[in-house]
Amino acid sequence: MKLGAFSVSLSVKDINKSKSFYENLGFKVLGGDITQNWLIMKNESSVIGLFQGMFEDNILTFNPGWNQNAENLDSFTDIRDLQKQLKSKGLNLLSEADETTEGPASLTMKDPDGNLILIDQHR
Repeated sequence: MKLGAFSVSLSVKDINKSKSFYENLGFKVLGGDITQNWLIMKNESSVIGLFQGMFEDNILTFNPGWNQNAENLDSFTDIRDLQKQLKSKGLNLLSEADETTEGPASLTMKDPDGNLILIDQHR
């Protein structure tokens, strides 16, 4: 099962302080908009998202259709196909992609320890 690019989405209290902290660890801004309280940062193949005031807990994020540089892949597994595979394995989804649509969609689930997982297809 190919889930796409992986990142950790961090819920931060002060995006400016968090940006500075992660820059000191060698991360550089890859995308986002600090004026809207969100940034995507990268250090080698590690990607993190910093989000202030958007959600409570940290989230494991997968992006079908993207590589680790947020570049479109020529070939990828659509989120609706991933959703069918996950459901066939008996996994409980908290939210689902509309299987009658195409393009951008998302789904969420939790792992056995309550960690939120977001699969978020942007194209």
